[in-house]
Amino acid sequence: MALTGKLSTEIAIQSPSAKFFDFLAKKLHDVQNVCERVHATKLHEGDDWHSVGGSVKHWTYVIDGKVTRCKETIKSIDEEKKTVVYKLFDEDIDQHYKAFKLILQVIENNDGGASVKWTFEYEKLNDDVEAPYGYMEYFDKFTKDIDAHLLEA
Repeated sequence: MALTGKLSTEIAIQSPSAKFFDFLAKKLHDVQNVCERVHATKLHEGDDWHSVGGSVKHWTYVIDGKVTRCKETIKSIDEEKKTVVYKLFDEDIDQHYKAFKLILQVIENNDGGASVKWTFEYEKLNDDVEAPYGYMEYFDKFTKDIDAHLLEA
């Protein structure tokens, strides 16, 4: 069985694609106020929540009914392609995965709508570790919470 893998999920959104992308590329500090499964976020290192490679955030959230903790840093932001690459590490992530990359892409559809694609690229520590299916369900809810918030704003 392969230790590396990739999972993707795509969720339709009602809010404008630029507004959704802006929220996750420039307003990460507001996520804990919008997403019910995010219990806490804090800036662990650095001065800016959104600097590429220059800041580390500490997250506490719920996956599969279990409180989970990790650190995160932004590896890249591509405003033109509306893509952000995050690296998740430490704490609960390191208990299961050697590497865990999260890729956000906000896609404008031909019909004027938009969708959010989350891709998880990971390397498990061993064959006993399950693929991160719980993260797919988590980011489905996460996306819907943010979309609803942006529609109200």
